[in-house]
Amino acid sequence: MKFVTNIDKAKFDEFVVKSGKPHFLQSYNWGEFSRLEKGLIPHYVGLEKNKKLVATAMILEKKLPLNRSYFYIPRGFIVDYTNTELVNTFTKELKKYAKKYKAIFIKMDPDLIYNEWDNDGNVLIEKDKTIYSKLKKLGFKHKGFTKNFETMQPRYTFRIDFSKDFSEIENNFSKTTKQRIKKAEDLGVDVRVGDIKDIKSFYDLMIITETRKDFITHNESYYRTLYSIFNKDKLCNLFIGSVDLNKILKKLKEKKTALILEMDSFPKDELSKSQKSRKQEVEKQLTHLNEEIERYTSYNKEYGNNINLSAHFIIEFGDRAWVLYAGNHNILTDTYTNYLTYKNHIKYYYDKGTKVYDQFGTIGDLREDNPLLGLHEFKKKFGGNYVEFTGEYDLILKPFSYFAFTKLVPIYRNIIKKRAKKRRDK
Repeated sequence: MKFVTNIDKAKFDEFVVKSGKPHFLQSYNWGEFSRLEKGLIPHYVGLEKNKKLVATAMILEKKLPLNRSYFYIPRGFIVDYTNTELVNTFTKELKKYAKKYKAIFIKMDPDLIYNEWDNDGNVLIEKDKTIYSKLKKLGFKHKGFTKNFETMQPRYTFRIDFSKDFSEIENNFSKTTKQRIKKAEDLGVDVRVGDIKDIKSFYDLMIITETRKDFITHNESYYRTLYSIFNKDKLCNLFIGSVDLNKILKKLKEKKTALILEMDSFPKDELSKSQKSRKQEVEKQLTHLNEEIERYTSYNKEYGNNINLSAHFIIEFGDRAWVLYAGNHNILTDTYTNYLTYKNHIKYYYDKGTKVYDQFGTIGDLREDNPLLGLHEFKKKFGGNYVEFTGEYDLILKPFSYFAFTKLVPIYRNIIKKRAKKRRDK
């Protein structure tokens, strides 16, 4: 077998797509995006047997002080992990290659499922742990079974299997999710596929979400570059959920008119017990409608008629799609625009023939006091399979440098995050 470098885009992506487990983080485009926006150096390498690729890896090289670096292989090798000889050979070649670039370690987090869970956190399907043991024997240090977002990529996610009929997929939505989607549809919430011109609106919604949930988002350039690179190959979409306040107000006023007519139809005197009960109900509904009309009118005056409330950034690669980012407004949450936006892009990718729809990240720590539990509870409402990946592995090449890096870098990153947050808060 021959170790090859600088694999061209068409050949590299074709192998990844046909591997049966394609991941956008192992695509050529992700490497080019990481070069432009993250300052990383992508390497497109692989193994050939009889001039045909049998393994690949898109490596991201991070330069470090003192002429050092480290290699990161997001979502791991694209290889048949059950083929021990192939995995061993590729690992040996990667070690030799990394040493040429003075890498102190190679990090990877393979797209390998460790367990599947039910929604209550009980193991549903326990996967074969042979590969986990094999990687450790090869010298990979497992970074632990983390429960939140401590690693480069999430260890847990929800995935919807699109091999079922869509009616079955939709039926797996929670009861409240179905009700909220129905309300959004009744209100006339609109969901459309956006374009590069919608990046600004998407970014604004991400900033609002960041402020509400206390996390640091990227700058607008980051999202614009990501969209531009993947959209060139038609591998990403922005889904924009919005409301037309004039349309909603028209519907509310029509309901009010109908209720007033019903109120006028009641006899002046001697109402029956059922008529009295119904009249009281109509009076309550009219009070509520007047409040709603007043509320929507005030939003119309402040924000204008059309308001973008949700924007979701989806990347696809091969037969899979990932909900990478979702930004939502603080206002008019009771229109449930976010829910309808989710439903629409689930249906969009189902109709497109996608096989796996990935919500790209949740938690394994399901304690009630976990501040991230709300994110988990929202994502599980769409009925996906709750899966746990095997986790992160480091192949250490220079032990002393690795020790210094793993102790000092987390401190540095925390300082950078705090400074970024202070700048945005000004």
